[in-house]
Amino acid sequence: MSQPSSPAVQALIRDAIRDALRLHQAGRLEEAEPIYRQALALDPLNADALHLLGMALFQSGREDEAEQLILRAIGILPTAASYHANLGNILQAQGKLAQAEASYRRALELRPEQPEVHLNLGHVLKAQGQVDQALVSYQRTLALQPDLAEAGAAESMALLLKGDFAGGWKGFECRWQIRNWETPMRTYPQPLWSGEQLPAARLLVWGEQGIGDEIMFAGLVPELIRAGHRCALDCDPRLQTLFARSFPGVEVVSGFDPQRDRHLNIAAHLPSGSLPGFFRTSLEAFGRTQSPYLAADPVRRDCFRESRAGRLIGLAWHTRNRQSGPARSIDLALFAPLFASVNARWISLQYGDQAALEAEAGRAAAPLLIDPGVDQLTNIDLFAAQVAAMDLVISIDNSTAHLAAALGIPTWLLLPFAPDWRWLLERDRSPWYPPMRIFRQPRAGDWHTVLDHVQSALEGEFPR
Repeated sequence: MSQPSSPAVQALIRDAIRDALRLHQAGRLEEAEPIYRQALALDPLNADALHLLGMALFQSGREDEAEQLILRAIGILPTAASYHANLGNILQAQGKLAQAEASYRRALELRPEQPEVHLNLGHVLKAQGQVDQALVSYQRTLALQPDLAEAGAAESMALLLKGDFAGGWKGFECRWQIRNWETPMRTYPQPLWSGEQLPAARLLVWGEQGIGDEIMFAGLVPELIRAGHRCALDCDPRLQTLFARSFPGVEVVSGFDPQRDRHLNIAAHLPSGSLPGFFRTSLEAFGRTQSPYLAADPVRRDCFRESRAGRLIGLAWHTRNRQSGPARSIDLALFAPLFASVNARWISLQYGDQAALEAEAGRAAAPLLIDPGVDQLTNIDLFAAQVAAMDLVISIDNSTAHLAAALGIPTWLLLPFAPDWRWLLERDRSPWYPPMRIFRQPRAGDWHTVLDHVQSALEGEFPR
């Protein structure tokens, strides 16, 4: 890397980079950017300034510009391991997985003892379907930094994906040590449950993560009851009515308060995602799953059913999840052959603004009924009645698929190439939900093959 000949200019550059980095680390990216650029105006070949400006732009969402800047920095200083590692982060965010893998491997060649880089390499390997190799990377991460909770949780989810439930659930408890885990661990005067009987008292099971997770883990509540445990279930308020109807022997609350709810006589508590570690430690244990385990309002269900003539197919095709949503969502226009191939009424089970959904359906020429009286984001009990009226639900990986299958409705789940841990590998049935059939991408991004298989299945189930 060339350096300006003047010591005074070199000092100006160092000061500018230091000042910009201070702002950068404080999250003041818009203020840091022009100062990095001032340094580069004095020395266009300053690799550190190029790299740091690239990272500021990446953190601002300007991934393409960031990639080019860090490539320039690498061209100037190709032995800087951090440049390759951060380029890998940018490429991974862009979905350029093979290139990200190559960048991480180069960073590790230059500096092998980097736990975060081993962890990120594991993520891109898993996203490419190389689960065994991903496990090697996660285990290497833990060997270097045993207390890195992100690695412990990633290893557990890879084990669960492979069907190693005994090992997977044990490591799943690492999730509570992850920075910014979506559900914080709750603290109560009562201890965490360890599987013991609680004579004359109740176990509090509280929901965690998203609506779909709460629904899935609630499938273990009937087994708790069969095992002789009295329990209370604390859930998202939108699920309270549905859960209270579905589990008549359970006290269902939302926002448990130890003082206000003393009458519940709680002796221990447990997050719902920890229940499988007690009851689902092998694939065979899933044979005890009750199906269905949720019950929709029968009057509302029948009203939906009676107002729609013919066979009803519900469809959900999109999720707004910023991290995994693009891989899980499907362009509505791709469903056109399905709409034309069966004699059925198609019902939108997609959340979102009604006008926007109608406009999307119009652009795709999709013959979807979008019911203005149902808002699944605010009234899940009403939405459950609508779902329960369906003859079949076809859904991407979102809460609609969980709800439909838990209600006992035949559910066809459309999965991306690299699925979430709960769906395992290769199987066309879900151990969590007996009514569910799974259609998987054979390669990343290939929804056409998935929908061809769905169309063939539909023509067999719903002949014209």
